[in-house]
Amino acid sequence: MSYLTLSITLIFVVIPLLLSKTLNLGLEKDTIIATIRSIIQLLLIGYVLKFVFESESLVYIFLMVTLMIVAATHNAQKKGAAIKGITWKVAVTLVFVEVLTQSILLGFQITPPTAQYIISISGMVIGNSMVLSILFLNRFTAEVESNQEATELILSLGGTPKQAIHKQLIDSIKASMIPTIESQKTVGLVQLPGMMSGQIIAGADPIQAVQFQLLILFLLLTTAAVTSIMLGFLSYPTLFNQRMQLLKN
Repeated sequence: MSYLTLSITLIFVVIPLLLSKTLNLGLEKDTIIATIRSIIQLLLIGYVLKFVFESESLVYIFLMVTLMIVAATHNAQKKGAAIKGITWKVAVTLVFVEVLTQSILLGFQITPPTAQYIISISGMVIGNSMVLSILFLNRFTAEVESNQEATELILSLGGTPKQAIHKQLIDSIKASMIPTIESQKTVGLVQLPGMMSGQIIAGADPIQAVQFQLLILFLLLTTAAVTSIMLGFLSYPTLFNQRMQLLKN
């Protein structure tokens, strides 16, 4: 694809801009910013990845993964600003998920220990974990706020913080995991994953492309479960003080 052809694809940006303007959605500014940022960031990361892949240096691989985690943490923690220490909680969750998944992949020799595989898969894992963190925190903070009276009632009757917040916590974990589970139910029927389609377009054997895509799907399922559950159980204790009283936001 040439840069001229790429510029023509901006039609797909103009369409939502026109629709937003026509319907007074107020999303024009955010759409333009998102478009500009994506162009700059992807072009820059393209040159960076080319350098890192050619060098195969463990230091550069570590720095790339660290940069992903820092950026993902910064983006996700905004949704949980009301939760004390949410930044380190999100960071610890992302690091744990990354270490867990790469340990299994490299430990069982499922993927080779090269920059091409480690960075690419880490990007998908960390990115998905970031989205799951945002979904969980957004739902959890809303659940806690809307069920504040019920939580305080359970506490006043002698219930523990875990008992008082249990329903909101479980509902939030389930809600954040549902999109991942539902998307896997229809994969191959309703949607063809972008990575698999990209490999096929590049000339890869369709069966091999499917096998690699299945690896990613299973990987993201673990990512969804571990992220939601771990972040949930790290977050809920800080909603209460030492007297087991629910803190007011």
